[in-house]
Amino acid sequence: MNHPIALQPHHTSHDRAWVHDALASLAQEAARSADTHLLKLALPGFPGIDFYFKDEAAHPSGSLKHRLARSLYLYALCNGRLHEGQPVVDASSGSTAISEAWFARLLGLSFTAVMPACTAPRKIRDVQALGGRCDLVEDPAQVHARAAEHAARGACHLDQFGLAERATDWRGNNNIAESIIQQMAREPQPMPAWIVCGAGTGGTSATIGRYLRYRRLDTRLCVAEPSGSGFVQGWRTLDRGAVARRPTVIEGIGRPRVEAGFLFEVVDHVVEVPDTASVAAAWMLEDLLGRRYGGSSGTNLVACLQLAAAMRARGERGSIVSLLCDPGERYTETLFDPGWLAARSIDIAPARAALERCLATGTWTHPLA
Repeated sequence: MNHPIALQPHHTSHDRAWVHDALASLAQEAARSADTHLLKLALPGFPGIDFYFKDEAAHPSGSLKHRLARSLYLYALCNGRLHEGQPVVDASSGSTAISEAWFARLLGLSFTAVMPACTAPRKIRDVQALGGRCDLVEDPAQVHARAAEHAARGACHLDQFGLAERATDWRGNNNIAESIIQQMAREPQPMPAWIVCGAGTGGTSATIGRYLRYRRLDTRLCVAEPSGSGFVQGWRTLDRGAVARRPTVIEGIGRPRVEAGFLFEVVDHVVEVPDTASVAAAWMLEDLLGRRYGGSSGTNLVACLQLAAAMRARGERGSIVSLLCDPGERYTETLFDPGWLAARSIDIAPARAALERCLATGTWTHPLA
């Protein structure tokens, strides 16, 4: 006599129905979200070199991390790790947490962000405004362990640092690399010489690097990082045990250690950018584009200018594509506050002057300090 198989509580048909509904909600949200704009800049010192910046701040949750958060929820649901009514947790310095809180509210789930206590106050408020809870940790190196404690008590750990590079479909499916290549198709120089991004979780750089190889494209990938970050140190020697040699005030990138999602082998070049230059470039972006963007966008701009100056010196033409990662309004009380900068002895005037000379002349004369 055949007996029906007894289902475990988390494998009930009711739970499967909830998962189906959650996946449908994520698919509907993706369909409602139009692709982000690709903004073009023609800079006077670089004739024949076109600059493009993909405005990821236009996502509903306000940053590049909207794509990652959606992918992490999809990954958790399709791997049977996330169930109806289950709390959700992740470690984040802010933008990923905001996006994850946004999706948690969409799915009717509670969310806790484990964040360094030094995170920009606006980001903390944004998580809370979406119904999320912030668990602030004094030592940034302990955010992973604190998130694991929440997971041990039953929360679903989205684990952006451990899963980012595998949660996104790097072959296509409207990932950021596919989007860039499609948007560039009608431009005068459609195949970028370089795509530039930072390395927070490593998910974006891994996706772009893999996609470029999968499509057999000649475009090269440059990672722009704060000076001495964990990625920089590890990339140079392929050492996954490397740690940062200095801290950074640029949130979202410049990790203190090599994260699981850092794929050094798909990165063609790394540009180290001092914090003063990143902040100065973030201020410059407002003049160039009429809107404020965060510090990591400034880091990207500095790397783009350095790459373009090298191309110009070799007599090359081409296009360079980079990312605008999140809105500058999240840093009103930090990077865009002269008092905050002065209290940390951050003087952006020399870097600003050097960047303006580069914009005008197309030459890169010395490292920015």
